[in-house]
Amino acid sequence: MNSIPVKIKEQLTKVIVGKDDNIEMLIAAVLAGGHVLLEDTPGTGKTTLALALSKCMGLKFRRIQMTPDTTASDITGYSAYDEGKGEFVYHDGAAMTDLLLADELNRTSGRTQAALLEAMEERKLTVDGVTHELSKNFAVIATQNPSGTAGTSAIPLSQLDRFMVRLRLGAPDREALKKLLTDRILTDPLEKTEQVCSAEDLDGLRADINKVTVKEEIMDYICDMMQSAAECSDTDGGISPRGALALCRIAKAGAFLDGRDHVVPKDIRTCLIPVCAHRLVLTREAKAAGKTPEGILDDIIKKLPYPENREDI
Repeated sequence: MNSIPVKIKEQLTKVIVGKDDNIEMLIAAVLAGGHVLLEDTPGTGKTTLALALSKCMGLKFRRIQMTPDTTASDITGYSAYDEGKGEFVYHDGAAMTDLLLADELNRTSGRTQAALLEAMEERKLTVDGVTHELSKNFAVIATQNPSGTAGTSAIPLSQLDRFMVRLRLGAPDREALKKLLTDRILTDPLEKTEQVCSAEDLDGLRADINKVTVKEEIMDYICDMMQSAAECSDTDGGISPRGALALCRIAKAGAFLDGRDHVVPKDIRTCLIPVCAHRLVLTREAKAAGKTPEGILDDIIKKLPYPENREDI
């Protein structure tokens, strides 16, 4: 196995304590070329995690606070007339970077959200008829406060679908909290985060991930999960094809991080809820009964027969 992902994880676990599973999923999503939505209450380390990731990967980093008065041009940039040059000059926006942290995405206007999410999908921007290519490493880590928090509004499903995974860090347990307090008495671990790879290294990692194989049995397993979600009486519409593709892509990255050149059923089960829960719309009756997307997907995992976990799968 390539040692770079291990080094990245080592750096991140020094900054965010007790959240190894979320850190592994974050690394897998970024290496798979996806975008990440972090949903949690303020103060759980969402911003710190994004900044630490950019530092250890050697990525150019920008942060934008998505307040109600943030405009689309803050994301895309704008053209302004330069009297000295006698022409319009493009001034880049927050998206002209490698890793963009969009803080509190669900506090800003729908138009601004759409500008960001269009950049995420197209990986390019068009301003005044001129197209500007984004970095090949462009990735968005967006944070949002839990739905119902003052000043927030729900992000439409069509926009949520652009995020490869949604992660919730949650509060640390007692042991992790004590370690966090101890580590930060004299220094901030974020300041000691070291760069462990370059853009060229990331290209190599992604090339290796693309070589990870997915057998037909695994494809059938993914299709069975998607069909079960669509046919469930508690859901309205199931999971989009984009969601199925995202599940396959991040499973390949997860297999690579585990040192394998092929995907196994466990990779699919591990990634299903982070990849698909935010894409699943429940019926009113299911919501009234207190059911959750996570619970429904967990039931699907339990009810579907596990593919034979042979060495060739």
